[in-house]
Amino acid sequence: MRITLPPHIPRVPPPVSRAGGAVREPGGLFPSGPPRPIFREPAPVRGGPLAAGAGSAALWMLLFGLLATTARSYAWLSFGAGAAAWVTALVLSRFGDRGVAVGVALGSAVGVAIAGIVVTVRWAGGHWLLW
Repeated sequence: MRITLPPHIPRVPPPVSRAGGAVREPGGLFPSGPPRPIFREPAPVRGGPLAAGAGSAALWMLLFGLLATTARSYAWLSFGAGAAAWVTALVLSRFGDRGVAVGVALGSAVGVAIAGIVVTVRWAGGHWLLW
C-alpha cells in the first residue's frame, strides 16, 4: 500500500551530504552519529549491453572452436581466444562500455572453462593435451 501526500503538503527533497550524495534519515530507535551518504553508480551496467557482450564472446569462442581439428588444437585455440577476449574486455572496461566488457569477460570465461573441462577429462583418461 502506497501512501500519498495531499497536494497542499509540500514534498521535502532528501537532504544532501557535503560529499554530494543523498543521505538516509535515521530511524530514531537507536542513537546514531551523523548520517552516511548514499553513493550511486554513475554509469550502471545494463542488461542489453551485457547480453550483447556475452553473445559476441560466445560467437568469438565458437568460431575459434570450429577452427580446431583435434582436442589439443581446440584447447590451445580456446585459451588463446579467451586471452584475447579478456584483453578486449580490459580495454572496453577502461575506454568503452563496461556492460559490454562484463559480457565479454563472462562469455569468454565460460568458453575457457569448457576448454578446461575438455583438458581435465582427457587428463583423467591418461592423455595430457597441452604438451
